[in-house]
Amino acid sequence: MRRSLLAAGLLVSGLTACGFKLRASQVFAFKTIAITPENPSAVAAELARYLGELRVPLVPQPGQPGPEVIFDLLQELREKTVVGVNASGQVREFQLRIRLRFRLRSRQGRVLIAETELSQQRDVSYSESAALAKEAEEILLYRDMQADLVQQLLRRLAAIKQIEP
Repeated sequence: MRRSLLAAGLLVSGLTACGFKLRASQVFAFKTIAITPENPSAVAAELARYLGELRVPLVPQPGQPGPEVIFDLLQELREKTVVGVNASGQVREFQLRIRLRFRLRSRQGRVLIAETELSQQRDVSYSESAALAKEAEEILLYRDMQADLVQQLLRRLAAIKQIEP
């Protein structure tokens, strides 16, 4: 019992010595944000949901000026390309890709994050005998890539330290 406690203590002290720490909730330099376009895509909707959970209002309170920052989602593109076929020409592998272009600007129009493109891609095998299962797998892979992109966006938003000069 005592040895296991000592071993656990050594493990914890070793992890802290290497710089390891649990991911904390992110702190943003802004209090309010607007996400454009008005008709949000899947990534914009998930980003809005995460920001709402972190208690960052998407709309300013009554009596306050407009949002401090504006997140412009310029393009969200989902692609599916064939990357492998068998000897008889039947598709055996697809590549799924999401590309996202965005920028972040202040209320006054100052660019905080220049136009940036993020992308995620996954390879998925295909079989005609399991077409419905492969379609469900494709949906799950797109959802996973979308979640990864939102996490990358949140880290980039949290990296901003100052809104106005």
